[in-house]
Amino acid sequence: MAKTKDYYEVLGVPRTATEKEITSAFRKLARKHHPDLNAGDKQAEARFKEIAQAHDVLSHAKKRSLYDEFGADWAAAQAGGVQPGASRGRVRQQQPSGGGAQYRTVSAEEMEDLFGNSGGGFGDIFGSIFGGNARGRASVEPADVEAPITVSLAEVYRGTSRTVELPGGRRVEVKVPAGVKEGTVLRVPGLRARVQIAPDPVFTRDGKDLRVVVPVPLHVAFRGGEVAAPTLKGGQVQFKVQPEAQNGTKIRLRGLGLPDPKGGPSGDLYAEVKVVLPVPMDERTRKWAEEQPLP
Repeated sequence: MAKTKDYYEVLGVPRTATEKEITSAFRKLARKHHPDLNAGDKQAEARFKEIAQAHDVLSHAKKRSLYDEFGADWAAAQAGGVQPGASRGRVRQQQPSGGGAQYRTVSAEEMEDLFGNSGGGFGDIFGSIFGGNARGRASVEPADVEAPITVSLAEVYRGTSRTVELPGGRRVEVKVPAGVKEGTVLRVPGLRARVQIAPDPVFTRDGKDLRVVVPVPLHVAFRGGEVAAPTLKGGQVQFKVQPEAQNGTKIRLRGLGLPDPKGGPSGDLYAEVKVVLPVPMDERTRKWAEEQPLP
């Protein structure tokens, strides 16, 4: 069975990293390995999935605490309603020398020896946390595990799947439909998978619609002409910019947004004009600009 990679190693940050440092590392790696920028590169796509999953967990305070405590089993702990710190039983123990108190971690069996092993004792508590029972009592049928699955916006466009490992080692495949919304719960036997969508460095989502900023040279914005915008399906689309286009103008490109998971029409892609000044500016353009009256 493949070993789950450590999320801190995936993002290349220490375990003491702040939320800001984690987000910064994620953005840097996402730009490098994003599927839209590495078309056909399966390794880059797989790497991006790892990065997105690691960021999803480590950027969320409670999830991170559970991950630090339970490692790869953090999702099962979350599904069982475990709060961070629940696995750490502590017993105060007087030092023989009388020099103060010390603490040590104890097992479920030791807790039962200390507090009794009648029904509803600490063994039952530990059993509910770790999916078993401390004294070999009859096991209870486990409830469905709820775990997040993180996908990229490009995967939302075309649909994808994820393999999730359930407690005990069983793996299940979750099919993610094209156009799926953030927070959608996908159900398969034993699992409730909640969809989370990783931030995209190029596109912004608005329902079924997408928005993208398109650099437009100054002379094209002034006289009009054709420019190109990236698309989630791959490649670029050419479109016309009208003469004297203003910075921030939005141009609607029909049908180039996300598909409708219910089978309706696809959304649209809105290209936002960002006028780019020529650098370095030639003398003729500079002189023209200087002659214009100030507003």
